[in-house]
Amino acid sequence: MLIKILIGSLILFMIFNLFKAMMIMLKNDPDSPPMSKFIGRRLMASVAIIILILLAVATGLITPNPTPY
Repeated sequence: MLIKILIGSLILFMIFNLFKAMMIMLKNDPDSPPMSKFIGRRLMASVAIIILILLAVATGLITPNPTPY
């Protein structure tokens, strides 16, 4: 259950950073932080999700669906 909470919170973190980067892009203010900062955070969150899922499957904390249908 803890793994699912971590994955869900990382997905929410990704969505937050996506919208934060969008607001910076739309505002076009030279004093705002660079948009790449938030896109980079989003990329690192997605890498963390993939690694977390792979580790959870490898250790048996979560089991993949045996049939795709």
